[in-house]
Amino acid sequence: MALPFLPGYSFSPKLGKVDFRKSQYLDKKMGICHVYDNNVPGIEGNALPGQRIDPPMSTYPVDHGPKIPTWVAFDKKASYIIVLCFDAYIKPVNNDPAEHCGVSKCQVLFYLEDDTIKVIASKIINSGLPQGTIVRRHRIRKPPPNDDCFYTVDDFNVGIDLELYGRIYRLISCDKFTTDFLRKLGVRINEPEEMPLDRFSHLRINSSAEARSCQSTEHPFKLRQFLDHDRQVLRFYCFWDDTDSPYGDARDFVLYYFLADDTIEITEKIQPNSGRDALPCFLKRQKLPKGVPDLPLPGGGQSVVCLKSVCKPVEYYTDRDLTLGALLNVYGRKFLICDCDEFTKEYFRKKYNIETLDPISPLRAKQRCTAKQKNPPCNGRSSDEDSLANNKSLMSASSGRCDEWSSNQGKSESDILHFMARIIDRDGETEARKVILSCFPCDNTFMVYESPVPNSGFKGGKFMERCKVMKPGQSVARTEVPKYYSPSDVYIGAQLIIQGSAFEIYSADEHTLMFMENHPSEFHVADVSKILQKMKPLVCGREEEVRRMAKEAGSESLDFEGFKRFVKKLLSDKTEEPICIVLHEIVTLARHYSTNVSKEMDYEDVMGLIQQHLRKLSYEAFEDLLNSCYYEDYENKGTIKSTILRRIFKTNRLPISDDIVRTLLDIFQDSENEMIDYKKFINQMNWKCNPFSPGELACEYSGNLELDMAEFLQRKKSANLCQRRIQHIGFIEDLINA
Repeated sequence: MALPFLPGYSFSPKLGKVDFRKSQYLDKKMGICHVYDNNVPGIEGNALPGQRIDPPMSTYPVDHGPKIPTWVAFDKKASYIIVLCFDAYIKPVNNDPAEHCGVSKCQVLFYLEDDTIKVIASKIINSGLPQGTIVRRHRIRKPPPNDDCFYTVDDFNVGIDLELYGRIYRLISCDKFTTDFLRKLGVRINEPEEMPLDRFSHLRINSSAEARSCQSTEHPFKLRQFLDHDRQVLRFYCFWDDTDSPYGDARDFVLYYFLADDTIEITEKIQPNSGRDALPCFLKRQKLPKGVPDLPLPGGGQSVVCLKSVCKPVEYYTDRDLTLGALLNVYGRKFLICDCDEFTKEYFRKKYNIETLDPISPLRAKQRCTAKQKNPPCNGRSSDEDSLANNKSLMSASSGRCDEWSSNQGKSESDILHFMARIIDRDGETEARKVILSCFPCDNTFMVYESPVPNSGFKGGKFMERCKVMKPGQSVARTEVPKYYSPSDVYIGAQLIIQGSAFEIYSADEHTLMFMENHPSEFHVADVSKILQKMKPLVCGREEEVRRMAKEAGSESLDFEGFKRFVKKLLSDKTEEPICIVLHEIVTLARHYSTNVSKEMDYEDVMGLIQQHLRKLSYEAFEDLLNSCYYEDYENKGTIKSTILRRIFKTNRLPISDDIVRTLLDIFQDSENEMIDYKKFINQMNWKCNPFSPGELACEYSGNLELDMAEFLQRKKSANLCQRRIQHIGFIEDLINA
């Protein structure tokens, strides 16, 4: 019966003990600090419940070396860690009969500073064995019955078996440092042993050699070719005539040859509305055989064969076979190489010294005739474009006028070309009736005003509203969109038939001539270089004669009439092919080679026309114009840009067309910075404060500002043209050197 746990019935565990000091976790011995962690015993050195005190680590012998712990003596000695290295092998590997004698080589490393062990197995390709670090670095206990102790340096020697976690390691040798270190400790080193023969590795080496001897070398990997020609591609344009097959046609392809690996890729150029699907490629990237390869038998098509002599060599297309005019067999399809790009031509020049690579035009079969849809005649309910668009669909569709408008986006609505013309009667004689033909390049429309002539029997005024003008000779019951006059058809000397009346253009204002000269690509009669090229045959082979004719016509310069006679005389000489030079081309040459080109005009006369027009309409809102200009003049300089002033005139509804306003601003503005003194300009238009007397006007006021302005500009242009002096000798020299 146990005694109850009561006072006087229990025994104290402290009975008989005299040392009740607790152990210290921090201590210092021989000048070295120690930290004991969990290995410190309890009172009087007894172990605590559940505590296990590890045995001591490796130390120097008592008679050798300082009495310091190993982790201090061997810690990074001489800037490196002191490690004992042993060569070993593991046996057995596994229970496989084929690998019973297999040997796994490894290295056993023992770290003297903390008695830790690390095992590294040698790497063997395709061995199926653990490789690399198979035992990480840590302290390892000895096998039972000594499992309460750790391995120390005294347990290592050559020729012994080391058991780690049930695996036996045979230490067969060690390095020189390990040998010297163990001898200093008084250990007698055993004789090193040889590594046993590894039959499994020997079999693997023999089988690998046999496999390499049987490997096919038909497709070697050309590393140098890949490094030298990576991303370099030759491009050829090919043609395939497939018209012999039912429903076949001629098709165009693009062949890409990759120099890095001699592969070929083919893509097709799909034509619009061809009915073919736009596939990414016709032939995927691969080596193209010269002949059609046979279908492989079951089990064939292997890249590695046993007997190389049995394989039939396959020839593939290379860059040497790709020349212009060559026929390629693309799996039974005959492709004709017609052309190539510039990089391909340069490649063949450098490698094969081929200088001429002229493209080839293939013989294409005649296309099958397809019946064209006939459009019904115009019904007259709308324009010809709208009628044609409505005939193509049940629902009303747009006529496509936006395309024409987008093509003329660079031209403004205010760009108006004014031409003076005469009406030609039915007998071919010019009448006294004169008209002003206005052309709008923004939409290719025309407008005609007739100038009033006293005692002519015609009132004058608007002859034709602004509209498109059809060219003559087109049927009324037409099924196609009619052809219209364009601005390039109107020039000095041209004859136009507008609504049954014939007109002969004999002059144009300064703005029109400048506009045509600034757009020579659209107006060939205003292009000086094209005119000189056109007249070049007149002086070929007779340069000295033409120079003598120029000196006889005048020593220095000619007036316009003399220059016109000189050009006509030059054209009257016999040439192989007759050359037609219109009057506008002569005017262009005269303006280009004139010595005194005066672009100024009588500003007071023009302002007199403006005041007469504003007085007739009783326009007096000049203060509103000035206030708007003050608002736009942020810096209070008294000047603004001409574009801003034109916008102010439109906003305040000044009863003057934008074309006339722009003509006035071109005369009045500063040519350097395009700024306008708006106070002076608006005050000059004020007919109440600064009136111009009617006697100062150069022409009679008819009441229509557009007609009067066009006639006035025409008179000033004629006067300026008559006052010009043309350097005809310079014209001849440029004509000879053209």
